[in-house]
Amino acid sequence: MVGKTHVPLSGSSREKNPNALPVGKVNPKNPVKVTIGLRGPDFPGTYELIGQRMSPKELKEKFSAREDDTDKVEKCLNKFGLNVEKTFLETRIMHVSGTAKAMEAAFKPQWEMMRSPTYGLYRGRKGKIQIPKELEGIVTGVFGLDERRMAHRRSGAAVSVGPGTALKPLSPKKIEEHYKFPVGKGEGQSIAVAEFGGGYFAADMKKYCKKFRRPMPKVKRIEVGRGRAYTFKQLLDISDPELRHRILDESFEVMMDVEIIGGLCPKADITVYFSTFDQDGWINLLNEIYYANPVPVALSISWGRAEDSIQWSDGAVDAINDLLYQFSKKDITVCAASGDDGARDEVYDGLPHVDFPASSPYVLGVGGTMLEKSGSTVKEVVWWEDPGPWGCATGHGISRKFQKRPVWQNVQVAKGKRVIKRGRLVPDVSALAGEPYYDLVFANFPWADGKTSASVAVWAALIARINAKLPHNQRQRFLTPLLYNIMSKRKTGGKASFRDIKSFPDSIVVNNKLHIPTPGFDLMTGWGVPHGKNLLKYLKQVIT
Repeated sequence: MVGKTHVPLSGSSREKNPNALPVGKVNPKNPVKVTIGLRGPDFPGTYELIGQRMSPKELKEKFSAREDDTDKVEKCLNKFGLNVEKTFLETRIMHVSGTAKAMEAAFKPQWEMMRSPTYGLYRGRKGKIQIPKELEGIVTGVFGLDERRMAHRRSGAAVSVGPGTALKPLSPKKIEEHYKFPVGKGEGQSIAVAEFGGGYFAADMKKYCKKFRRPMPKVKRIEVGRGRAYTFKQLLDISDPELRHRILDESFEVMMDVEIIGGLCPKADITVYFSTFDQDGWINLLNEIYYANPVPVALSISWGRAEDSIQWSDGAVDAINDLLYQFSKKDITVCAASGDDGARDEVYDGLPHVDFPASSPYVLGVGGTMLEKSGSTVKEVVWWEDPGPWGCATGHGISRKFQKRPVWQNVQVAKGKRVIKRGRLVPDVSALAGEPYYDLVFANFPWADGKTSASVAVWAALIARINAKLPHNQRQRFLTPLLYNIMSKRKTGGKASFRDIKSFPDSIVVNNKLHIPTPGFDLMTGWGVPHGKNLLKYLKQVIT
C-alpha cells in the first residue's frame, strides 16, 4: 500500500543510533510536533560572490515558498488528522502537530522509543521517511520525528581558579587588551546566542560583572519550541540526578558564552535562544532568530557535530545550510566553533572530519589557540593538548560536505607538493581556547574554562564592538568574505588585522605535514587571532 500512496523522501535517511537501545513502541496517543521543509527557488550556493548584498524585500521575493504549495500541504495533512500551526513562507517551513498515530499514517517512520546512556529516553527512527505521493517535490524535509541529540560540545577541562598558576585566566579587560579591541561597550548592538540545553543563572552574571566592574548587560531568554531555559532554582528542583547533572553541565556552556559576551559588550542587547538539541531544534532556533527584531549583528554558536556524522540526515544539513545562506543575505555574521577534537571531531574511524555548522560557507568558522609561558616570554600557539581520549585540540580541516570552495576563500593549502583545491577550509580565524582559559563564575564559584566555545564568543563580541564603531552606511555586513578580502589586498595593510599563529606548544610534536601551522593562512588557526583596532581600520577600506 505504501508504494501506491507514499513515496520515499530524498535526504531523510537516518542510521540507527549505535549508542542507544530500543525500549518499546511509540505510544500512538502521544502528541508530536514536527517541522516541514517546503520547496522554493534554488539558492545560488557557494559559487556566487557573497559580497553581493540583497535587500530584505529582494530576499523575500526571490526565495520564499509559494502559497499554493502551502495550501496543498495543509489540505493533504489535514486528511491524516494533522494540524498546521504556523507557516513561514520566507524561510520555507511549516510547524505541524498531531498524535503519533497521525504522524505515523502521514510519514511512515520506522520509529521506536530509545534509551541513551547519556541522554535518557527519546523517540528515534531509522531508514527513510515516506510522504504522501501528492506532496512529492513540494515537501523537502520532515524534522522532529527523531529526537536524538545533534548538538554537542566537549565536556571537561573546567578548573577552579586558585593561586600559583603560571598564567591567570583572562578577565574581560585582559581579553580586550590581548586582542586590541576597539574602545566601547557594544552600544546599540544586538547579539544572539544559540543554546541547546541548560539554563541562564542571572545571579552568576551579576557576580561576574561585579567581580570585573562591568555594567550588568541586558540579557533576554527565549525558549524555542520545546526548548527550556532553566533557572538555578528550577535546576535544583529536578529530582532525577542524571538529568540534573546533564543540565548543570549544559548550563556551564551557557554561562561561559553569556559571561564572555556580556563582559565585553555590557551595553549590547544579548538574546539567548534555548532550543532542543535534535535536528528539529536546530532548524527552529535559526528560524526564530531569522525573524528577530532588531536583526542581530552576530550569532554565536558554540555547538556542533561532525558534518558527515551518520547521525545527521542529509536533508537536515541542507535545510540548516539554506537558513545560514539567508542569514548571510541579512548580513548576520554567524560565528561557529570549529570543535575541540582536532581533525577527528569525535568520529573514531581514522579519517579526518570537520564540524558543522563551522564548515558551512555562510558562517565564520572559529578555531582555538593557547598561551604558553617560557621564562618571561608569553607566546600564543595552536591549541593542542594531550591527544589521548580526554585531550583537546582546535577543530580544523577540509570539508567533504561542501566540496566546492567558496569563491571568496581564495587561499591554498598543500600536502607535500600537491595543492588541495577543493573543499571549504576550516577554521577562518581563531582566539584563545586553551590555557590559561577564561575567568568565569558558575554556581556562585570562580571557575576557568575555554575550548572553541569560548573562542567563538570572543569573536561575536568583537564583531559587535567593531560594528558599533563603523560609519552607519558600513554597518551590518556578513564579515567572513570581507576578512579574506582584507587579507588578499596587501595595499590595505590587512596583515596588521591579524596576528599569525605559527607554532604548536613546545611540548607537542605532531607528525602531520598537512595540518601544521604555517605563515599566513593555515588549516590550524585560519588567519590567526585578531588585532581588533586594525581590523576596524581596514574594514572601513573594503566595505562598500
